[in-house]
Parts: sequence; C-alpha cells; structure tokens
Amino acid sequence: MNESNQPSSVVPGGNAIQPRMVLWSITIVAVGLSLFQLYSAGIQPLGLFYQRSIHLALIMILAFLMFPAFGPTRKRGVLGWGLDVLFLAGAVLTGGYLVFNLDDIFSRAGFWSDTDILVACIATVTVLEASRRAVGFGMTVIGLLAIIYAFAGPRGELPWLGEWMPGILEHRGYTIDRVAGQLYLGQEGIFGLPLGVAATYIFIFVLFGAFLECTGAGKFFIDMAYAATGRQRGGPAKAAVLASAGMGSISGSAIANVVTTGAFTIPLMKRLGYKAKQAGGIEAAASTGGQIMPPLMGAGAFLIAEYTNTPYLDIVKVSILPAIMYFSTVYLFVHIIALKQGMQGLPKHELPQMRQVMKDGWHFLLPLAVLVWLLAMSMSPMRVGYYAVVTMVAVAVIRYALWFFFVAPRQGQPVTVSATKNMLHSGLSKLIEGLELGARNAVAVSMACAVAGIIVGVVGLTGLGLKFSSMMMAFSGGNILLALLMVLLASLILGMGLPVTASYIVLIVLVGPALTAEFGIPLLVAHLVVFWYSQDSNVTPPIALAGFAGAAIAGSKPMETSFQAWKFAKGLYLIPLFMVFNPEIIMGGAVPVVIWNGVIAILALGAFAAALEGYLFTKMSWLPRVAITAAICGVFYPNLMTEIAGVVVMVIAIGANWLASKREAHVTPVSG
Repeated sequence: MNESNQPSSVVPGGNAIQPRMVLWSITIVAVGLSLFQLYSAGIQPLGLFYQRSIHLALIMILAFLMFPAFGPTRKRGVLGWGLDVLFLAGAVLTGGYLVFNLDDIFSRAGFWSDTDILVACIATVTVLEASRRAVGFGMTVIGLLAIIYAFAGPRGELPWLGEWMPGILEHRGYTIDRVAGQLYLGQEGIFGLPLGVAATYIFIFVLFGAFLECTGAGKFFIDMAYAATGRQRGGPAKAAVLASAGMGSISGSAIANVVTTGAFTIPLMKRLGYKAKQAGGIEAAASTGGQIMPPLMGAGAFLIAEYTNTPYLDIVKVSILPAIMYFSTVYLFVHIIALKQGMQGLPKHELPQMRQVMKDGWHFLLPLAVLVWLLAMSMSPMRVGYYAVVTMVAVAVIRYALWFFFVAPRQGQPVTVSATKNMLHSGLSKLIEGLELGARNAVAVSMACAVAGIIVGVVGLTGLGLKFSSMMMAFSGGNILLALLMVLLASLILGMGLPVTASYIVLIVLVGPALTAEFGIPLLVAHLVVFWYSQDSNVTPPIALAGFAGAAIAGSKPMETSFQAWKFAKGLYLIPLFMVFNPEIIMGGAVPVVIWNGVIAILALGAFAAALEGYLFTKMSWLPRVAITAAICGVFYPNLMTEIAGVVVMVIAIGANWLASKREAHVTPVSG
C-alpha cells in the first residue's frame, strides 16, 4: 500500500510523521517489551542470555519502527521500507538465533560454525544501524572504529592498517571469525555487562519514571519545590534546582529533565529578573546534577554497583553527600545572583501552598517510600523496581476509583454504566501510555549500552585498556592531577558523540585500570570520578546538549547559555578532585575526619561560587577573590595543616565581606 494514502500522525519518540500502521506496531511492541520486562523482573527471572537477547531484539525492532532510515523529516518510501524490513528481520534474527540455539552454541564454544559467524556479523551490523538511528552517528562511528582496530594487525583482516599504528597501540590483529564470535557469541561483547544492566535494572526504573510522569508526579514535585522556596530571593531558580534534583534522579536524562522542569521554571526565572542565558544555564546545570543524585543517578548507580561488585544500596549511600555538595553549589550560585541583582521572591498568592500540594499529591510519595524501604531491605534492585511500578499503578488506580465513586457524585457526576465504561477505558489508556512511554524512553540507553558492549569486547580482545593505561602514565609522568585532567578531556571528547552512560562505560574500561593500579585511587572512587566527569558534556561548550535545550526554552543564544551552565556546574570538576584527595567522604573513616572533610568541602565550594561571581554578602574586590582561589587549592591538598590554613583564609575573606555588607547597611540610611 502506498504510504501517502494511509492516515498518519506524529510519533513523540521519533519526532517523525508515521503511518497509522507503524504507530500501532510501535505501541504493540513497546507494551509487549514493558510487560516482558515486568514479567522477568518480578514473576519469573530468565537466564542471562535469554533475558538480554529478547530485550535487545525488541529494543531494535522499536528503534527501526520509531526512527526512519533517512531521518524524521522524510517519508520512508520504497527504499526506506526495504531497508527497514531487512533490519527488522536482522533484529528478530539477532535475538531469536540465541534463544533457540543457546545450548548448541555453548557446547561448541570457541569452535563456531559458519552459521554462527554469519548471524554474528548480521547482528553486529544491525546493532550499529539501530544505534545510528536511536543514539546518533557518533556512537556508531566509535563502534566501527573499535571493530576496525580489532582487525588491524599482522594476523588480522587489515594487516596493512596495523603498520600505521603507533607502537603502543599495536596488537596481533584478529580475523572476522574471532571478532564476530567475541562480539556476539561471548559474554564480553554485545550481550555483556552494559546491556545486562540496561535490560534489567535500568529498564524497570525507566518504566517507573514513565508511570510517574504519566500520573502527574512531575507536577507534584515541581509544585512542592515552589511551595518550599518560592518566597525566597530568586525563588523560582531555587525551585528549579530542587525540582531538577528530584525529577533528574528518576528521569535518567539531563535533557529530558531540562525540557520537563524547565518548561515551568525558566519562564518564571526570566520574569523574576534572571537573564535568559542565566535561566537556561541554571536549569541545565541543575538538570545535569539529577544524573548524580541518588537513588538512580541516571542509571549510573546500577553500572557502578556491577563493575565494582559493591551493593547497590552502598553506592546510593556514598553518593548522597557528593550530590548534596553539588546542588548546594548550584543553589548558592542562584542565591548570589539574586542578591547581586536585588531580586525578591514571588508573592504568596502566586505560589502553590504546601498544605494543598501535599493534600493533592501525597500519594506520589508512597511508591518512592516503597522503593527506599525495599532497597534498605537489601532486595534486588530489579525486584525493587518491579514492586515500585506495581505500587505506582495501584496507587493511581485507587486514587482514581475513590474520586470516581465518592467525590465525583457530590460534584454532580453520577456513577452510570456509561461513565464506568469511560472510566475503565481512560484507565486502560493511561496504563498503555505508561507501558509504551517506558519502552520508548529505554531505546536510546539500551542501544548505547549494546554498542558500548562492542567497544568493551574489543578492548578485552586487544588489551587496549592496559595500553591506554600505559599511555596515561607516559603522558602524565605519574602526576595524578595531569592524569585526571586527561580523563576530563577524554570524557569531554567522548561526550560529544556518546550519551553519558556510554561515555562512562568506555572511559572506565580504558582509564579505570590506570587510576586504581598506577595512581592508587580506590576502585569505587575511581568509578565515581569517571562517572561524574562523564556528565560534563551536558554543560560544556562547544557541544552542551542540556545547555542547548535550556537555551531553546529560554530563547537565548545556545553558546552563551552553555557557558552559564558550565559555570554553574563547576562542582562536576571540583568534587571528584576532592574525592580523590580526601577519599574518606566516599570510603568512610573516623567520624571526625569525615565530618571535617564534608564541612571544608562545602565551605570551599561556597567560597568558590562567591569568588567566581565576585559577590557574597556584598561586592567582593579582586584581592579576597584571589586569596579564596589559593585557599581552595590548599583545602584540596591532602595535608591537614594546609587544609586548616586554607579554611582560615576563606573564613577571614568571607567574614570581611560580611562586615563590609554590615557597614554598607549602616551607611545607606544616612545617605538617603
């Protein structure tokens, strides 16, 4: 049938005009995927390869349906449909071949048949194409470069390319049989740890976030933040920080966080007096912080737990203080700008009342309470996610039923057969919407993890991780600061083409061994540092995706907004440094030492914000700003006397600024 003759509509996930048949197909596959994930998470757990292969097959089918081959603005046409049919068949083959032949594949491990290798090649090409559509061209290019690197060597498919490799990157080279087997038929390739985490923990919590969004929890959290901070100076900006901390910790995407909370917060910030670029930058920095905020940390907590073999709850616990430090810094930036520009809060009548907000939406806290309680009971995160989703659905159903049967009749809406049918239809539609949205939101992260598996597989095959560690040692000369600077630059470059999750996986595989073995950084701290640095591409020009999203809503220039976001998000750079030189705040230690480190870190970050803005209680001259900068370096140096000296300097500089503001306050009435 000709596509142009079919009714069509816009697909939210793919932003493309789609035929009605495709829309129905997307809904059916997405709902089926979500139900499969719920079944395997809470009812009948499946084996490792069964779970991952079915998950990946359904995710790729969704990707090919949602994202046309030639982009969202062009119709598929005959060629587009032909390509899509081929790749859809490749997606089915990728998952189905493993499911139906798993025992035979295991029995001939290492001695693959020609059919095994052919399917492995088809699967690899299909994964790369699905990634190109769902994640972007950058991720696919890096996956292709990894495969080409595996072929480059005297015994590989591309021996001539090996001759051009620098000595430190040389390796023997591998045949297509060996590479294909590593990537598709082993446990270190496409179906490795990254996809395993995406197919279990990440998906179920993305689904939980989708149900929160569908049932109105997002508005509840935003209203609660406004009720708490709206009357303070710069209230809407502070509400943006708090709302983004709450929403970002469950949304899994800084950009999604910007466009959801920013739609409310950015216009109000501008109305209050913040410049458009400041409003967009504040929202971008706060939304990026949502990715490091427990309990989910943008799916990072699950990956870190798996890679470090640390209980998930422990990752959440040690991440709370650094996250508080980050948001405290952004919050202080917001407060300083409000003071500097003489802003006031919003009038009381324009703000939601906390009592009314809690009365209308307190039930949204129940699924979160269940989630935290079950985690504290040391239940598997996947099972916790399952019960959180079930609780969310149950709460929504009970709330709607109570309204329908008891509140609506008193408002003149009697309970009739017709009204009951409409109510059931509406509830079923909302359930399907949540299931579909959760699957749609998971496509990009699952595809990123699948391609990250290709990269991890090549790194394991060629020993690139150890080679990269040697390069770090050579370039840094054993200096830990230079090594961390190299990690930061690498994360920025990777972040231009990769999502945060994929950037973290690639980086930790490459630099993790060097950070722990060569520089003596504790394993958990090394992972947290790399994970934090992986966030910087959201707010660092020239490619700052969260900053660009904030600029679009604020109506400001993207680069100017990105520079503002970069400034407000400075905690992303300083806090990981503090973790390295003062690991007690992560690894634990004597209580006085932990308290001391926490206090001086927050003091240093606050002083840094004041020095950068040149204002705290009143305008700050260049001398105390320079002194504070030097004192911050002292606080970050792992020596008690140096830390004390730095703290003394900062306290003196801040105290002098406070006294100056008091003198100005006494002088102003006299001059008036």
